[in-house]
Amino acid sequence: MPLDGAMLSQVKEEIARQIMGSRVDKIYQPSREELILSLRGREGAVKLLISASANSSRIHFTSIPVENPASPPMFCMLTRKHLGSAKVVGVSQVGMDRILHLDLETINELGDRVVLTLCVEIMGRHSNIMLIDEKGKIIDAIKRVGSEMSSVRPVLPGMAYAPPPAQPHKQNLMTSSADAILQQLGEQRRETELSKRLMECLQGVSPLLCREIAFFATRGREASVEDLTQEEQVRLRFYLSTLGENMGKYQCTPTMVLDLSGKPKDFSFVPVRQYGNSMLTREYDSYSQLLDRFYSERDAIDRMKQRSNDLLKFLVSTSDRIARRLATQREELKESANRQQLKNYGDLLSSNLYAIQKGDRSAQVIDFYTEGNPVITIPLDPMLTPVQNVQKYYAEYRKADTAEKKLIELISQGEMEQAYIDSVFDNLTRARGEEELNAIRQELAQQGYLKSYVLKGKKPQKLAPLRYRSTDGFTILVGRNNVQNDQLTLKESRNQDIWFHTQKIPGSHTVIVTEGKPVPNSTLEQAAILAAYHSKARDSSKVPVDYTQIRNVKKPNGAKPGMVIYDVYQTAIVDPDPDLVRSLQVT
Repeated sequence: MPLDGAMLSQVKEEIARQIMGSRVDKIYQPSREELILSLRGREGAVKLLISASANSSRIHFTSIPVENPASPPMFCMLTRKHLGSAKVVGVSQVGMDRILHLDLETINELGDRVVLTLCVEIMGRHSNIMLIDEKGKIIDAIKRVGSEMSSVRPVLPGMAYAPPPAQPHKQNLMTSSADAILQQLGEQRRETELSKRLMECLQGVSPLLCREIAFFATRGREASVEDLTQEEQVRLRFYLSTLGENMGKYQCTPTMVLDLSGKPKDFSFVPVRQYGNSMLTREYDSYSQLLDRFYSERDAIDRMKQRSNDLLKFLVSTSDRIARRLATQREELKESANRQQLKNYGDLLSSNLYAIQKGDRSAQVIDFYTEGNPVITIPLDPMLTPVQNVQKYYAEYRKADTAEKKLIELISQGEMEQAYIDSVFDNLTRARGEEELNAIRQELAQQGYLKSYVLKGKKPQKLAPLRYRSTDGFTILVGRNNVQNDQLTLKESRNQDIWFHTQKIPGSHTVIVTEGKPVPNSTLEQAAILAAYHSKARDSSKVPVDYTQIRNVKKPNGAKPGMVIYDVYQTAIVDPDPDLVRSLQVT
């Protein structure tokens, strides 16, 4: 999954081809470890995303709109100061390492023309973005590394930049011949599995690429270097030679690996065949398109997790509290289930008062409520008179009867509250911006879960529902939160519009605006897929989605936001499809 040095060489060429001679227009830092350079050149404007995140470090062009913080972080302001209007004069990679240098020509404070370097190190948790001056000293880094964090390679302003240690013993796919690689493969540890031996001998390659090379050579047979047949050695030499040639000509194939549900799992710059029918593969026109698609959804989720951490904790604790309360109430309800026995005891004692004395601890009576009229023993309180014992059993019966009615009502309310909190949690996991988070906070404040929430210094903006257009030309609207779901379904839609919602699964209300026209099955299916995608079942398959006309959807009195009922409906079974959702969205 990590972007390896071999693939970075192809990404580097794609970037260099497009931005050489371009000028920096704007610089953004949407999150703590991400930088976006907006560049403008002869071919138009592009946005170059650079990430130093531990689990998604990379560099590529992006078309995904990203919300920026209200005040730019320090590193963003520093790069704006030094690189504003700078011209890109060089893009280079250090060997086959995951290090890319962007050279930018600019004018310093003295009016001299200088070349500064934006150094991008894509190395997992050690990833970093550094601005280096013309003398090789670090101006600053997006992640400062003090001596207490690393005594080997600290990264601080004013220090001379030192690259990570090189790996001279490893072969470079683009510059080494296939024979040289084969020779090194056989020099040591010949009994090691071929794919692992390739990792030891090749520079800047991922496990996925090594497994693919080995798969081609052995046709899927697990083999060590010494076990290779002559035919397999020929196939290995051919693949290495062809791969190096294609890399040198930058004629490789951006490929994504997906599971059978369509969820991205890995990527490479060669066709991936090692998984057979257990995985899907998809080829892309460019590396940026591939990486944008692979990381966009996960990055959006990570960004929202950082910003919504307080809400997530609150909703989890609230949900746990409701669950504990419901468990207690259900246990009490079980205990009140024997209330009829209390009334029977009272009746039986009442009909046998003549045989009971004060001070008795029990009474032997004939149970005429049970078939066969058995003799049973009823416990008594010796401190009470017989009449008082009868009254005690009747009082306990009335208490249990009242408790049952009240508990049934409380449990019903608790279950509805639990469903509401689950729906808010689902909305939060799919929130894509600060405005959506603010809307959720306001909703919780209105429902009394949070203290009154007011945006400082500005009036809260009214969010519009997500808008899609089916391939048949129908507008499809999707609510972003529970309040908007109510607004969309109960106020803005017309009776003949068609409403969709996942069956007994938290999700957004989805509405096809029919404008009085008959709706084809293809649009109904696409709307159902949108409803499934914008729900808790996004990562599932065979999701049941109910749909009906708006006229059949009602809101019970006193129900929480987003809670509705409907009797007349049909159900569609669909698979959520992220690519279809993206293609239908109206920007």
